[in-house]
This record gives sequence, C-alpha cells and structure tokens, in this order.
Amino acid sequence: MELVKPGINLDFVGKMKVFFSISIILTIASLLFLIFHGLNLGIDFAGGISLQIQFNQATTVDKIRGALKEINLENSVIQQVGSKESHEFLLRTEIITQDLKGLTERIEEVMTSAFGKGAFEVRKAEVVGPKAGRDLARKGLMALIFANLGMLIYIAWRYEFRFALGGIIALVHDVIVTAGVFTLLGKEFTLTIIAALLTIVGYSINDTVVVFDRIRENMKKSTKQGLRDIINSSINQTLSRTLLTSLTVVLVLVALFFFGGEVIHDFAFTLLIGVVFGTYSSIFIASPLVLVWESFRTSRRKREKPA
Repeated sequence: MELVKPGINLDFVGKMKVFFSISIILTIASLLFLIFHGLNLGIDFAGGISLQIQFNQATTVDKIRGALKEINLENSVIQQVGSKESHEFLLRTEIITQDLKGLTERIEEVMTSAFGKGAFEVRKAEVVGPKAGRDLARKGLMALIFANLGMLIYIAWRYEFRFALGGIIALVHDVIVTAGVFTLLGKEFTLTIIAALLTIVGYSINDTVVVFDRIRENMKKSTKQGLRDIINSSINQTLSRTLLTSLTVVLVLVALFFFGGEVIHDFAFTLLIGVVFGTYSSIFIASPLVLVWESFRTSRRKREKPA
C-alpha cells in the first residue's frame, strides 16, 4: 500500500526557508508562553492531593464546593469526569501542609457530613508532598535532557555530526512545540505527560533516522549528485513510508483519545500533537538542516582559505 505515487519529486528542500520560518515562530511562541504563563503543574509536581469521588446520586460542583468551605478548601479545582450519569468528580488542591493524609481524611469527613454516610465512594486518592513533587519535576526534566543528549551522541556516532545536529534540533522543536500547545490549552502537566514527551522523542528520531539512512545510501550511490538533490530525492523516496507510519499511529491514538477513558486522555492527546509535529520535522526540518550546516561549513572554509 502506498499513499504517494512512486517517482514523485516534490521540492521540499526548495521550500525549507518557509518551513524554517514557521517552525521558528512556533518555537518562540511556545517558549514565550511557557516562560510567561508557566506549566499547569499537576499534583505529581506541585504537591497536594487529588481525589476522584463517585456519588450515588446527581450532585453539582457548587454543592461540593460548599461542603469544602468548612475546611477552607472552596478554591480547590473540582471538575466532573466521565459521563453525567456516573456522578463522578475529580477534586484537586495544592494546599501545602505537612499532614496531607490527615487533610484527605478531613475532606472525607466534611463530604460525609454534607452528603450523608455511604452517599459517595472515593475511587482514587493521590497524595504527594511538596518536596517529593519538586524532586519528581527535577527528575522528569533531567530525563528529557538526557534522552535528547543520548540521541545526539547516537546519531553523531552512527552518521556524522551534521546529521546529529539536524536530528537534535528537530527533537527539541517537537518537544517545545508540543509542550507549548499542551500548556496553551490549560491541560495539567503530570508524570504521564513526561512519559508522553519521552515517547515523542523516540518516535520522532525513528522517523528522522529512516530518512537519514536513505540519504546515506544515496550519497554512496550518486557520487556525482549534489547534496541538495540527494536530500530532496531521499525525502521523496521515504515519504510514503513516513506518512503511512504516522497515519497508523494517529488512528490508534485517536481511538485511545475518544475511547480510552479519562486516565489515558491527556497522554493520547499529547502523543497526537507530538506525532503530527514529529512527522512534520522529519520531512521539513531535520534533513534540510543537514544541507544548511554543510553550506555553512563550505562557506566558512572558503573565507578561511588564503587568497
């Protein structure tokens, strides 16, 4: 099965300035949003408690908030999850206290007082201290940094530095833009999202390496052909494979997004964004950057060459 006809010759390299401009704008916008707006850190990183409560009968967010007012938690984040018929709510608070478990018990007590004994069931409870949250945030960031450094070393060893540079810039682009979109939509940043970003790193570099392999093969076969033409033809030759792979992954992620339930919803959403941008960067960013670096090196050698 092929989505692209064999022998197609689209001029991807010729349009690289346009796509570089788009990527630079997206990356800068994402960075500015991440810096000035900040991540909506979940309980995993910020510390606090998260309770998933299912009621036997229909209730409202206002009634739950009114019950929590007794212990000064009326400003907690309360949202209904699942279908309306499930009467299920997620309660999150980032209250900083030394006795988070005791706070959980107090919440259950005021809920019992307001709704009656046996009127609800705490289906899930997460408690994370502020110190543990900071430690998790540091380790999550380090995991992303080391993953990118590992990819840089691997590609530089297997190919050449010019390939490694293109691959790593594309990876950083994918992670930053994905995080920017995720934050723009106000979604909660948790350990699950870190796992999704690490998955995106692996997926994106796999797509990129396929194109790099073809470039290296064509460089050996076509010694008289220029690097620009080799890169362009290599992207065209792997285009069908790249699009088919991405399409099958997207179909699975769409199914997970709509039918996987609340727990996996944000994970699938993050991967959807990452796969789209990972495919885009493999075609329009990573390989053309190899040509840019090579052109830069050539022009620098000419300037340094004595007259």
